Parts: sequence; structure tokens; C-alpha cells
Amino acid sequence: MRYKLLQEGDIQVCVIRHPRTFLSKILTSKFLRRWEPHHLTLADNSPTGYMENSISYSAIEDVQLLSWENAPKYCLQLTIPGGTVLLQAANSYLRDQWFHSLQWKKKIYKYKKVLSNPSRWEVVLKEIRTLVDMALTSPLQDDSIHQAPLEIVSKLLSENNNLTTQDHESIIVAIAPLLENNHPPPDLCEFFCKHCRERPRSMVVIEVFTPVVQRILKHNMDFGKCPRLRLFTQEYILALNELNAGMEVVKKFIHSMHGPTGQCPHPRVLPNLVAVCLAAIYSCYEEFINSRDNSPSLKEIRNGCQQQCDRKPNLPLRLLHTSPDLVSQEATLTESRLKPVIVTSNEIHVEVERNNTANQKMTANVGNDSEPNLIDCLMVSPTCSTMSIELSAQADRILGCYVEILKMLSDYDDWRPALASLLQPIPFPKEALAHEKFTKELKYVIQRFAEDPRQEVHSCLLSVRAGKDGWFQLYSPGGVACDDDGELFASMVHILMGSCYKTKKFLLSLAENKLGPCMLLALRGNQTMVEILCLMLEYNIIDNNDTQLQIISTLESTDVGKRMYEQLCDRQRELKELQRKGGPTRLTLPSKSTDADLARLLSSGSFGNLENLSLAFTNVTSACAEHLIKLPSLKQLNLWSTQFGDAGLRLLSEHLTMLQVLNLCETPVTDAGLLALSSMKSLCSLNMNSTKLSADTYEDLKAKLPNLKEVDVRYTEAW
Repeated sequence: MRYKLLQEGDIQVCVIRHPRTFLSKILTSKFLRRWEPHHLTLADNSPTGYMENSISYSAIEDVQLLSWENAPKYCLQLTIPGGTVLLQAANSYLRDQWFHSLQWKKKIYKYKKVLSNPSRWEVVLKEIRTLVDMALTSPLQDDSIHQAPLEIVSKLLSENNNLTTQDHESIIVAIAPLLENNHPPPDLCEFFCKHCRERPRSMVVIEVFTPVVQRILKHNMDFGKCPRLRLFTQEYILALNELNAGMEVVKKFIHSMHGPTGQCPHPRVLPNLVAVCLAAIYSCYEEFINSRDNSPSLKEIRNGCQQQCDRKPNLPLRLLHTSPDLVSQEATLTESRLKPVIVTSNEIHVEVERNNTANQKMTANVGNDSEPNLIDCLMVSPTCSTMSIELSAQADRILGCYVEILKMLSDYDDWRPALASLLQPIPFPKEALAHEKFTKELKYVIQRFAEDPRQEVHSCLLSVRAGKDGWFQLYSPGGVACDDDGELFASMVHILMGSCYKTKKFLLSLAENKLGPCMLLALRGNQTMVEILCLMLEYNIIDNNDTQLQIISTLESTDVGKRMYEQLCDRQRELKELQRKGGPTRLTLPSKSTDADLARLLSSGSFGNLENLSLAFTNVTSACAEHLIKLPSLKQLNLWSTQFGDAGLRLLSEHLTMLQVLNLCETPVTDAGLLALSSMKSLCSLNMNSTKLSADTYEDLKAKLPNLKEVDVRYTEAW
């Protein structure tokens, strides 16, 4: 039979107290006013006042059931110094409940006293085993029956730091039976974490901690209320990773949590595992995050945070991010030219901007044309690479372990929808998203989402709300995580277009934010992107005629594009009328375009009317000059942040004598190539910002170019 532990006000008793005899008077009263840590309080309304003082649990010498003949029914006998107290219950069940409760309270405080001043550890270990056996065999049914022994052992371990490893393991094995159905208290979790860190290969980790962690993952409801359970789970998984088989052991553990069937029977396992992974990944970048916002780290909090005046001043850290807004792009690209300086923290190296020219602004195109520039619609900001994050060896191991766990979770079909939903808000610090190793490893998870045919999964690639980037934006060309020239982006677009997202709204969002990447991939023969461009023309997504002409030229540069465009023209004959007008007057190549991409595009149709060409932030070199000189009407050329050098500049100066605007900002040109510009008498605007221009060459160019009105020589010797 199971009994509940007595609570306040549960007992109606008869009290008889006399030093020599048991027969005095019988009074009925509610004597248990409260359960206090070290005593129970008996109340008596008799005029004798025998029960005015509390009775300490340690003062109870014995608790017995009355068994002599003619004894009062359902009574307990408490033997205390100087007398005896009889407690009478209404029935036998209530009497037995009191009996077991009082015995438990009496014994638990006895163990607290014995274990609070340990002398010999072999005796302590024996007492712990006896305490555990008492908790396991007690007929009382209450959470505190198992938690109280764990708290006693937890306090014992926290007050005795000089135990040997063997003592540690013996204590852990002794209390293991209590952990099968109970979470360890916070201090005990800290002790377990320490054991996992110091002895990850100990058999205790596998044999004792495994069922404990399994229970935590299956039954925990909120790690926010018990963060040390999460920390213990994290350290346990890292200890598994330290074994000889490494990630194979971790993989078997994850599989054991999922179960052998196709559906995991435990709904809390996945969110708990994701919470552990996110916390572990965050800890890898904790040093850098704290150095950014000047807040104390967890290590400082544990050791006592230093005073604010002793902490380092705030560092003006900066992390660039992709934005579809042109103004944000211009500001971002302007800042990217500022010279960085490396600041070293304990574990991470990160670039910090200089603040001496923070308010200066540079314009990409210095033409006076008031019409919207095509670069406004097509330019894709380059992949952010201004942060150089170098983790310590330990942090690198932690990151690798938990990213692998996220990969494992994404391999289970039943877990993938919930995992995609949990990761849709991108719950990682922005430092992790700027870390190339992290985004490269996480790419596998995003690829699994993109390949999943279920809409509830691949729809999580999009942003969780308007105005916020999603995985679709981060892994697209120009996004902070893109490292494959758009292969994953094309895969995501393909699966999204194959579902309910084949709509005008989705195409409109691509046209506004990702038209450049779509055109670049179509130029390289990607069939999905060719289809996207054809649909944009068919649905009249693009209003600008120049942009439409550029899309047509892109389609006609490949066989698959030409075929699909011809099919489109059969349905819409008016599109061919645009092409007969002689091609666009403005043209902007997407970022990461190469010399081959430019050659393929220019050879696909007529560009005799082209006046404005932007190659900014592409991968073109001086080799593309052979194709540029075939554009007779070219007046404005933007080569900002390309690898266009002196050889190409000399070739341009010989053929493009009508060029009026030239942007060479952040190109590797030197005086040898810049001097050749003296033959381009029509130049009225020249940007040589951040080049190797010397003061003498600058003076020579000013003397030989009479029409030069706007010139930018910042960050050069001539500045």
C-alpha cells in the first residue's frame, strides 16, 4: 500500500502525555500546524499546557504502533525525553500514513546530521547506500522522498571538493537508482558536468548518465527553469564525442532517443535536443558576443563578475548584412572599404572598424542621369567577408559536434517538419552566421529542408515574417552564407516553384530582391532560373524596358533559354518587338559574374545601343576588355571592386575614346594603367578611390583631361 507524505493540517489526533503513566486525558486537536525543517509542532488546548513547545524530530526517540491489549484504536506512540505522546487517528490507513511519515522525517534528519560532518568516506558511502535503499523501499508516495536524498548528497559533494575520482564514481553509482525516475538537483548537475569534463571516458558516463539524460530529454518541459539540466546534457554529449568512436556513439544515442520506428514516441525529445544544440553553439561564440556588448560571460558570472570600471571599453564592432534596399547597400559597401584592425579576445579574432571616416560617403555611379539606375534593381551586395572568426580548439570541437547533431536530426523524416519550424526564425547569433565554417556545415540541414517535398518543411526556408531574412535569403548569392555560386539557391527556388509558391507574388519578390542571382544562374544554363525569367516576362513582373531587354538577352545566351524564350514569344509576340529596337541602353551584371559570363551575354544579341554598363562587384578581370571595346555607344563604365587591371585599362583607352564616366574604385590599377587614361579626352567623371594612384600621376591626368569635372582620389597617395 502506498501512502502520501503528511502535509500541513492533515492530522486529527488525541494527545496523552505524562512522565509515568499513559492515561491522562484525551483531547482531540489538530496538532500538525506546520512541517518545519527540524521539528513538528503539537498544539494542545488543555489547561495544563503540556504541549506548548515544539517537538524536534531529533528528540523523537522511537515511533511505534500501539499493540498491547486494550490499547486505544489506531494510535501511535512517540517516545520523547521525559515522556510519551500518543497520536490517535480515525482509521488504520491514516495511522499508518502518520507512522511512515514520522519515521521518514526522523531518519532523513538523522542522515543529514551524519553526512554533514563526514569523517571516513567508506562510512559515508555506506550511509548513502542505506539512505538510497530507504528512499526506494519507503511506502510513501511523494516527490520529496527521492529528492531529499539527492539534495543531501548534492550538498555533501559541494562542501567536499577534495574527493578522489574513485570516491566520485562510487557516490554516483550509489545514487544512480534514485536518478531513474528523478531529475538531479542543480548542484548535482554541476557535479555531473565536472565529471563529464574531467573523465569523459569513464564507464560511469555510459552506464549511469545515459538513462538520466534520456529521462531529461523525454520529460523536461522547460530548460529555462532548470538551465543546469541543459548544461549537463550538453556536457554528456560532448563526453560521448570524446570516446574512441566519437560521433558514431553520439549518432547511436540520437537514434536511441528517436526509437526504431518511423515515428518518435516522445514529443519532447526533438525540442529539447534543439535547445541543447542552440545553447552549445551560442557558447562557442560567447566570448566574442560578450566582448561586443561588454556584458559579463558565464564564466565571469560564476566567478563573480568584475566591476564595470574594470571591464574593457566597448569596441565598435560591425557585422555587414545583405539588404535589398539600395541605400542600405550603398552604406554597407561604403563601409566595407574602411581599413580593418584585428582585435584579439581569448578565443576569437574579429575585425573592428576604424571610426575616423565613419561619416564619409562614396557614390558608385557619378553620372548625372536622373532616371533610376539599373543597378538599383539588379545589384547584389557581395558576400560579407569582413569578419574573421577563429575559434579555440575546444570551441571548434563543440561547434563541430552540435552541428553534426543538427544534421542527424534533419535526417529523420518525422522530425524534419518540427526542426524546420524551430530553425525558421534563425535562432543563431549573427556571429555564427558570419562564420564560414558554421554556415558551410549547416548547409546540409538547409539542403534537407529544400529537398523535402512537404510544403510544411520547405516553406520554412522563407522568412518567418516580412522584413526579416530567412534561410532562402542567407544562402542566396550575395547572402552571408552563400559559398556555392547559387547552387543551393537554385535548389530552393526549384522546390518552392514546384509547390504552391508558383505564383505572381513569389515571382515579384524574386524580381525585387534576387533578380541578379536569377539572371546570373540563367546565364550559366540553370533551367529553373531560365523558367523563372520566362515567367517574369509572361506575368509582366518587370516594368522597366531595359530590364526586360536584359532578361531577353540573358535567355538567348543559352540553348535552353533560347528554346524557352521562343516558346514564350509564340504566346506573346510583343516581346519580340522589344528586341528589334536594338537592345538595352543600360546593363548590370550580377555579382560574382565572370569574364565568360560577360562574353556569353554580349554575344547573345545586339548591344549597339548600350550606354551604361555596370560590372561592379563581379569577378571580371582585364580579359573582359576585349569584349568591352566592341560596345561603340558605351559612355558609362562601372568597374568598382573588380580585378580589372592595367592591361585592360590600356586597351580601353585605345578604343573607348567616347567614354565619359569611369569608376575604378578598389581595383588593382596602378600608375602604369592610369596614365593611359590621358588619351580619353571625353572623361568628365573619374573615380580612383582606394587605388595605387600617386600624386604625380594625378597631377598629370588633371593637366591632360580638360573635361574632367568630378574626381575621387580618397585613400590614395594623392588624397
